[in-house]
Amino acid sequence: MSGSSQDTRRPAPSLKANAIGFVDALVIGLNATSPAYSLAAVIGPVVALVGIYAPGVLFASFVPMLLIASAFYYLNRVDQDCGTTFSWVTRAMGPWTGWLGGWAIAMTGVLVVGSLADVAVTFALLAFGLDSWVENDFVRQLLTVLLILVMTAVCVIGTELSARVQNALILAQVACLIAFAVVALYRVYAGTGSLNSTNPSFRWLDPFGAGGASLTGALLLGVFIYWGWESAVNLTEEVRHSATAPGRAAVWSTVILLLTYVSVAYAVVAYAGPAFLAENAAEEEFIFALLADEAMGGWDWVVLLAVSTSGIASTQTTIIPASRTALSMARRRALPTHFAHIHPRFRTPDVSTWWVAGIAIAWYLAVNQISSNALFDSLTALSLLIAFYYALTGVACAVYYRHHLTESLRNFLFIGLGPVVGAALLTWLLAESVADMSDPANSYSGVSWFGLGPPLVIGIGITLAGVVLMIVWRFVTPAFWSERRGVADPDLVHGHKEL
Repeated sequence: MSGSSQDTRRPAPSLKANAIGFVDALVIGLNATSPAYSLAAVIGPVVALVGIYAPGVLFASFVPMLLIASAFYYLNRVDQDCGTTFSWVTRAMGPWTGWLGGWAIAMTGVLVVGSLADVAVTFALLAFGLDSWVENDFVRQLLTVLLILVMTAVCVIGTELSARVQNALILAQVACLIAFAVVALYRVYAGTGSLNSTNPSFRWLDPFGAGGASLTGALLLGVFIYWGWESAVNLTEEVRHSATAPGRAAVWSTVILLLTYVSVAYAVVAYAGPAFLAENAAEEEFIFALLADEAMGGWDWVVLLAVSTSGIASTQTTIIPASRTALSMARRRALPTHFAHIHPRFRTPDVSTWWVAGIAIAWYLAVNQISSNALFDSLTALSLLIAFYYALTGVACAVYYRHHLTESLRNFLFIGLGPVVGAALLTWLLAESVADMSDPANSYSGVSWFGLGPPLVIGIGITLAGVVLMIVWRFVTPAFWSERRGVADPDLVHGHKEL
């Protein structure tokens, strides 16, 4: 036996630092929201509720997102943890609340990845004229599962490859959206539109023009098309200038989304007119397919391709928050440690990434066996989880920085008041969502589960499953649950320590 007692074991691999830059993070944040698909899915129902004031509702929906993005920016400055909400809420409000925030993020990925991939496949097939394949459930679902597996592999192979794929997809997506908006508006002003076109007006930006319950319903739809921009912050440990670049990417992505959504909403409402959109609101994401054929004729594949690339991009980027959150939770012993495994070559969280994809595929296939409407109901349940963890983050920002809020007006407004107001708005929307989802008639399926709407039952079920798992894990590994609440490090806040 050698006399040397030196430990020759290699250190465990970590996420690859400085793998991507600010622009890459910004693009990933944008793609995670799936702009083209989000617009396609929401613009019809929003117009059915508020008519020509749809652009104003999308503008009003942006406000709480910007306020919560501010919270992400300031919390990331003092804690660059890929678990984002999980880590920050744990530090500010304790492990029990932090664990539930992490669970909500992980479950959003599980609920939505299958649907995004399904949309990507469906619109790609439509773009290439393979309409009969869309009607074949086996073929469509097989292609959807294959797409999820391919996008998951891209996530595992490396963050740099993910960024390059996302850069290409966002260019294709934005180019297609701009082409549609330009053609549609040109035909409005040229008077060559085939529908009941109407000239755009600045008064469409008034979000309160419709008023009443219809405004509340439209805001509920509008808020959640912005969801996903925080994927840039989940990559904080892999971004250059990690203390500031991911947070700036999150804030700027919300602003770019605002400009994109409002511009395309103007083009859609102006070209189609509120009557056509209201009549076809039930078509949901296929509204763009209808408008593409009307506005662009033989070039309708351009818009179909935009929605498809949007779904492909978001399939990949939506896996990132769930997998990084699971990694962060496992590192703190809040989940089994094998979720913290990092691939020694690619330096990505391979185990948690494949687990997220596997559970998402199982959920997608299982829910589709019930009905396609049940899949849409599971997406509706997303609003509960999203509002919950966004609101938690806003409150956590003010709590974690509580000793610094009165140091300056900027701190009070952007670190304290703004995030809290954003959290309050989202809490109100959460309450409205629960009330709306309690009525089975408001669900896609239109059936009653335990006397409630399916989306609310799904949301409650996921929450209860999380609570049970949390309690069980508390007794399995109690170390995490002894973590104490803290406050932001003054040296980090004031820049006296390297960020």
